[in-house]
Amino acid sequence: MSGDTVILDAEAETSLAASLFNGAWTLLEKPDRTADDDVLMVHMAHASCYHWGRVGTAVNFVRGEWQCSRVYATLSRSEPALFHAQRALAICEANGIGEFDLAFCYEALARAHAVAGDSDEARRWQQRGLALVSDVDDDEDREILVADLASVPV
Repeated sequence: MSGDTVILDAEAETSLAASLFNGAWTLLEKPDRTADDDVLMVHMAHASCYHWGRVGTAVNFVRGEWQCSRVYATLSRSEPALFHAQRALAICEANGIGEFDLAFCYEALARAHAVAGDSDEARRWQQRGLALVSDVDDDEDREILVADLASVPV
């Protein structure tokens, strides 16, 4: 099947991408997640990212890549966590995306490096994220960013 094959109309694909993202996030937060939940979470994050890449904006795609990184970091899988964090950062840089999303790319890189056992690199990325906190206009977004950066195990 070609990447250009239309499977769903844009509205349905957008809805699916958002639902998959939210479903993966629900599993990320589930305290008693099972091994089957972990597998489902990986599939949902990747499917969401795929659909955002087809119908979303660059910001949507950054957030999809960020979520893939977060899922893998949560599962202590540093190599794919780092891969997706680097992809998210590259999309931000290529599209001039800053502030909240750029700071979360730094958070993803910090978390991926922490999972890999490289605390120096994790701290470096964490500090880069913290340096952007004041650039985030929305109070709630700023609080989420600070809390997530503080939760990086460095």
